[in-house]
Amino acid sequence: MAVAGIIAEYNPFHRGHQWQLSALRGQLGQDTDVVAVMSGNFVQRGDLAILEKTARAEAAIRCGVDLVLELPTPWSCATAERFAQGGVALLAACGVVTHLVFGSECGDLDALWSAARCLDGEEYPLALRRLLATGMTFAAARQAAVEQLTDGGGGCLSQPNDNLAVEYLRALSRLDSAGGLEPVTFRRVGAAHDSAEPGAYASASYIRSLILSGSGDWRASMPEESAAVAAREIAAGRGPVSLAHCERAVLARLRTMEEEDFAPYDGGGEGLYHRFYRAVSEGRNLQEILEGAKTKRYTLARLRRLLLHSYLGVCPTAADMPSYLRVLGANERGRKLLRRMATEASLPVVTRPAAARALGPEARALFDREVRCTDLYTLAYPQLSQSIPGSECMNGPVML
Repeated sequence: MAVAGIIAEYNPFHRGHQWQLSALRGQLGQDTDVVAVMSGNFVQRGDLAILEKTARAEAAIRCGVDLVLELPTPWSCATAERFAQGGVALLAACGVVTHLVFGSECGDLDALWSAARCLDGEEYPLALRRLLATGMTFAAARQAAVEQLTDGGGGCLSQPNDNLAVEYLRALSRLDSAGGLEPVTFRRVGAAHDSAEPGAYASASYIRSLILSGSGDWRASMPEESAAVAAREIAAGRGPVSLAHCERAVLARLRTMEEEDFAPYDGGGEGLYHRFYRAVSEGRNLQEILEGAKTKRYTLARLRRLLLHSYLGVCPTAADMPSYLRVLGANERGRKLLRRMATEASLPVVTRPAAARALGPEARALFDREVRCTDLYTLAYPQLSQSIPGSECMNGPVML
């Protein structure tokens, strides 16, 4: 029987995600189990998830995912390449996943593989350097280099989901233990990534904008079960979570840092942290800091990640691969998978926070870092009374 692996943020879980589950079971079989590696409390664009991770895991389980595992912060709040590496590594480590399923704008697996192989080819670095020397941004030079080397095959690097799909394939080819994962892609349906239009399948960014603004019927764009979880968290004062709710805490951290303190969080080796430090010394709020550091070369997402890494104390290159499998939620089928993983997984499976005490030094350090990150995340709850220190060690997985 097939076991499909998905790497997702579910920020929040919407009708497009529900469609993907239906499509993959339509192709692989209705009895296909689904394992999702989901971003924890921090997401790839350099932001806080709109709802905390166990609530988002619960929504996913109620909407058809069988088992949800956490992608820890050093990978969830990272570049597309690192995000993909962490997610694929965790799915492969489960020992039970047979397929890697992902959406893409082009829906063409051959084209995506062509771009992935080119990026890992010997000719690509030189072509990239030549184009960067002309003043191109990294993203534009990367796409142009692949266009040149594959006779037009770089087109799929212009779309966000295609770009992430290419990184999934690169991660598959690099990871020996992922050799058993068969990639499957579905053409993305509904509104485009980050679209401000509702459409038949509204984008997560559109839904977040409605929730954060308190205007519009955001529940109509989400499955009933997912909307109910979100409404419960909002009513309890644990959502919606926004960086704006803890802006003073972030500014306090940034303003106590010296220029060289930002260097470990740069991630690019290009000295961006110098520019970022100057922006911190001049900006009155987070938006002014980001605008002050932004240039044509440095994207807003990269700057947001640098800001968040500095606040959390998380270095983007702190570890090569995740060192444990943290369970955030499961249903009955997911619990059966967990019983198989007890003997087939290549990493320790953490089903209860207390079990982290038995982890090795590297894994325990990663878990402890996640505890600290969660404590900082909860400072962004609308109701500070809900920000209970140590909640990471109190909350077990959602079992339905």
